[in-house]
Amino acid sequence: MERLISALFIIVGLINLYPIIGVFGSGTLTNLYGLPFQESNLLILMRHRAILLGLIGVFLIAAAVQHDWQTPALIGGLISMLTFVVIAFLEGGFNLRITIVVIADVIVSVLLGVAGVLRM
Repeated sequence: MERLISALFIIVGLINLYPIIGVFGSGTLTNLYGLPFQESNLLILMRHRAILLGLIGVFLIAAAVQHDWQTPALIGGLISMLTFVVIAFLEGGFNLRITIVVIADVIVSVLLGVAGVLRM
């Protein structure tokens, strides 16, 4: 069972780690989110967001090995992903790329929730 839980944490962590490529600049961010990122202030915010998502991904992957970290990693991961989903639905009008992120966050939240239930 521990291997399955660890595998789920690694999968979720890798998916959360993927957006860190946005740190490379506006072109990468545009590919990720389907929006132009030409304004400097928005680019700063989104590149910083990429780093924060990367940190969550690293934390989730580390929790796959360091079992004492699993509960805080699970809570942090779920808060990060589910707040994005809630904000997206409250704001509405999002594009196809954001829709893909929302769907991915819902699926990955379910996987993380399964890991949490198995851990109990």
